[in-house]
Amino acid sequence: MISVIIPTLNAEATLAGTLGALVPAAVSGLVREVIVVDGGSSDRTADIVEHAGANLVQARVGRGHQLKTGAARARFPWLLFLHADTAVASGWEHEAGTFMRAIDRRDLPIAAAAFRFALDDKGVRPRLLEGLVALRCATLRLPYGDQGLLIPKRLYEEIGGYRPLALMEDVDLVRRLGRRRVVLLRTRAVTSAERFRREGYLRRGTRNLFCLTLWALRVPVHVIARLYG
Repeated sequence: MISVIIPTLNAEATLAGTLGALVPAAVSGLVREVIVVDGGSSDRTADIVEHAGANLVQARVGRGHQLKTGAARARFPWLLFLHADTAVASGWEHEAGTFMRAIDRRDLPIAAAAFRFALDDKGVRPRLLEGLVALRCATLRLPYGDQGLLIPKRLYEEIGGYRPLALMEDVDLVRRLGRRRVVLLRTRAVTSAERFRREGYLRRGTRNLFCLTLWALRVPVHVIARLYG
């Protein structure tokens, strides 16, 4: 049984799609609660949450802090962290359920799982970026937050959970998990490409890589956040 945690800030354009993708799993009983942790939206985010029947929690803005707040409220033994502009592909609950049962029966060592990165855009650039992300995940076992994270609550608590960082909270958590405790699922997590279209694929991709490199060099997160803008 899963508690889903979604951090939001003015997410009305994409949140309905994110929540809608969870409906089949909620009907089957796999998803038992959805916690939307809002950082002070001024749009219709709260109305969308209410209409969907999800739980709305207010928190200080900052994705790391919002994720941490949501996890502290979660009541069920599995946690699924999703970004508000990411929708898991149809049928995700079947692969996720199989993975969870294998962990719960101890057929597999305890681990977390992430979905396959995809963008809701057509053309060569999004496919190239998806390929590069797949390569990063295959070689480094380093999924980002827009790939979702499905994790047993006991493992999440064992590694100390999300930290209230200004940036890179997803990389920080996955690195504490370690390569051997990260499983990559086949199901796609389809993320809005709006940021890439607005800022440019090359520019945003380069900036993300630059931030990851600085993080690997142990540059303080607050410095990276300032450079990231």
